[in-house]
Amino acid sequence: MTLKNHSIITEFILIGLSDDPHIEALLFVLFLIIYVLTIMGNLMMMLVVRSDSRLHTPMYFFLSNLSFLDLCFSSVTLPKLLEDLLSEEKTISVKGCLAQVFFVFITAGTEAFLLSMMAYDRYAAICYPLLYGQMMSNHLCVKLVLTSWGLASLNSVVIVLLAVNLDFCEAHTIHHYVCELPSLFPLSCSDISIHNNILICSTVLHGIVTFFPIFISYARIISTILGINSTTGRNKAFSTCSSHLIAVFLFFSSALVRYLMPTSGSSLDLLASLQYSVITPMLNPLIYSLKNKDVKAALKRTLEKYL
Repeated sequence: MTLKNHSIITEFILIGLSDDPHIEALLFVLFLIIYVLTIMGNLMMMLVVRSDSRLHTPMYFFLSNLSFLDLCFSSVTLPKLLEDLLSEEKTISVKGCLAQVFFVFITAGTEAFLLSMMAYDRYAAICYPLLYGQMMSNHLCVKLVLTSWGLASLNSVVIVLLAVNLDFCEAHTIHHYVCELPSLFPLSCSDISIHNNILICSTVLHGIVTFFPIFISYARIISTILGINSTTGRNKAFSTCSSHLIAVFLFFSSALVRYLMPTSGSSLDLLASLQYSVITPMLNPLIYSLKNKDVKAALKRTLEKYL
């Protein structure tokens, strides 16, 4: 693939989160702790699901894949951020920037699809408990995960092609801590109207395809829960969905704000990106473990087994 019109600009400068050395030192410690917690939490979740046979169900199969995605997602952004917080130059090559754009999109896109699949899993478990084993077979679960990766990969290729065809002339300072396509648009000296429209259409289409099944699934789930006569039964059914709903809200709210709102280089852009690419991957293992008795019990058994 030829990177056209990038001969003038060979690297970008990432402004990052602060230019104050003292604040950067504090931020380095903060994000290092977040990264370590993210790695430990998601690896532990994957280990617990894999080692405990009681968790070998579709729900926890999807959860272990979500942990793997969160591990990948945070590793796309945080190592470079940590490096820049200790460096004075804060540069990234054009090819490195395009690679980061691709991997941000493929991990975030796959996570959106996976959250949608997890909503369908909860719909099948609550609305059709007697048919759950047939509806969510192991073969289907694997196909759903592979489909998530495949669709996200196609979308990521489209996004990278948009970035590759941008012309960069003089401006090379990115007012962000990571390379994201919306942050590259203001640096281009070519007409970006078509590129911007394609990005918006791609984001909206991706959001509809992933969020609509979540909405439909939970509409049916709520209808089913309200039909349960027992208060204990209603609480138990809702408790199996609460963790997923929190994860959906944290991810979709910040990701859609980042890619649908005009890029301004403001604190809102930074906070939205931090929310879905840094904070959410760290919180997901906590959300699913603290609010799930099966995971807590399996974690206890796994720790007793290996310690």
